[in-house]
Amino acid sequence: MEEGRILKGIAGFFYVECADGRIYACRAKGGFRRAEIRPLPGDLVCFEITHEGDKEGNLVEIKPRKNALIRPAVANVDQALLFFSVRNPDPSLLLLDRYLVFIGRLGLPSILCFNKTDLASEEDLDAIREAYRGCGHRLLFTSVRQGEGIDALREELTGRTTFLAGPSGAGKSSLINRLCPQAGMEIGELSRKLSRGKNTTRHSEWFRVAEEADTWLIDTPGFTALELPDLTREELESCYGEFAPYSGMCRFTSCRHMEEPDCAVREAADDGRIPAVRYENYRQLFAEWQALDERKYR
Repeated sequence: MEEGRILKGIAGFFYVECADGRIYACRAKGGFRRAEIRPLPGDLVCFEITHEGDKEGNLVEIKPRKNALIRPAVANVDQALLFFSVRNPDPSLLLLDRYLVFIGRLGLPSILCFNKTDLASEEDLDAIREAYRGCGHRLLFTSVRQGEGIDALREELTGRTTFLAGPSGAGKSSLINRLCPQAGMEIGELSRKLSRGKNTTRHSEWFRVAEEADTWLIDTPGFTALELPDLTREELESCYGEFAPYSGMCRFTSCRHMEEPDCAVREAADDGRIPAVRYENYRQLFAEWQALDERKYR
């Protein structure tokens, strides 16, 4: 019996890397399907070799997971790198907040990284700094094309398993090629009509960051939309670190921070103590959460 880690899954095959670098294309045995267990990139597995010459095998066991995500499909990760561009395309901060809610629900830390600083003005960068100044997440800026900010980002990744997520066109493939030259990622051109990138990643895949021991970067498909996970109102609120200083200061203990009188959070947003864009994103996500919650009881 051999052991290894699933690097990627394509067309029914799961590519497993052993400790010595050998890679086998493995199929999942029927027992996984019957038990409704889906092997995921990042899973530590046991497999049996069926054909040494063709480097093929069958998965036999998936070892206990530290965590698992279905979208993106990965397991056993330490943190998320949310990768957006400052310009070309312009960032959707509402989509970024969706990611933060989705990842925060899983208890994972996030790094916020904005790429293409070479295309941005100082006012563009200041607007992002202002929007996320109190969010509680590490905020970085890079220009992958010019190599700016890469050392600071590499430091945040070292010794950790990080999944890379964000919209198409932000430069994720270019980043992977710089940090993991062996990857040889295809680079998609930006759609001029829609000002967004072509999605060149169709599956999650693990890459070892060059020259860094036990440092992995996981490429995931780009998204332009993301549904809210199943969570409580309190969990949604907890994803907004800016609200924490005002917790318990509202008139009503069950305050939703929407239209209630004497809401400390709304008052803080009105006078600039909480960034306006973050509060407005919360209102939009709360309305969406409320509609989903009401639908459960119909």
